[in-house]
Amino acid sequence: MPNQFIKKLRGFGRLGEDDVGALVRATARPRRLPQKHDLIREGDRPGPVFVMLEGWAYRYKILPNGTRQVLAYLMPGDACDLHIGLLGEMDHSIQTLTDALVTTIGRDEIEKIFDDHPQIANAMYVSQLVDEGTMRAWITSMGRRTSVERVAHLMCELFIRARNIGLETDPVFDLPLSQLLLADSLGMTAVHLNRVLKDLRQENVMTLKRGCLSIIDIGKLTRIAGFDDNYLHRRIRTAA
Repeated sequence: MPNQFIKKLRGFGRLGEDDVGALVRATARPRRLPQKHDLIREGDRPGPVFVMLEGWAYRYKILPNGTRQVLAYLMPGDACDLHIGLLGEMDHSIQTLTDALVTTIGRDEIEKIFDDHPQIANAMYVSQLVDEGTMRAWITSMGRRTSVERVAHLMCELFIRARNIGLETDPVFDLPLSQLLLADSLGMTAVHLNRVLKDLRQENVMTLKRGCLSIIDIGKLTRIAGFDDNYLHRRIRTAA
């Protein structure tokens, strides 16, 4: 099984054999965790950098009224909170969405890696910039996109991210997200989301059922979403 973290960083910079060796050693002690396991909770003191090697996780925040807002999805290869250790406590939680293989890199170790391997540091910074770009895309969706555009945009994003790491079998891939979780990602009720998914299905664009996303017309889906994947630094036109 390839190390998706190393594979991802290689996409953001030229890593030499010494760089790859350092990353192999840093991620050599993973833990197998069950789904719905909190890697860290809001209010906790930040600890090591979490690296997803297998499985999915998500960032979330619980509001005072008990409702949940999903802030981001983490796939294999993603690292959590490169600089969060500078803060006193976590302002959100991170939970595994599926069974997952997760490794941790201590703060002292990651700082030494950055000092000794500037190409790794550069690749990690680019990766963080992509994460920030993804967050801006989500904010734009919540503020300005219609419900159908919002759903279509998220489906495009998840599709291309899964394609980048080989999780997708074109044009179908496993999407381990319940409609409730998706609704909490999109600022919608589950009932409203269900209506939007029905409209997209009737338009013969995509279907989502039993944790499986089937994209029937990727071109039409991107047009509905107004999707430009520049913030992911990958071109979806190659998929189309």
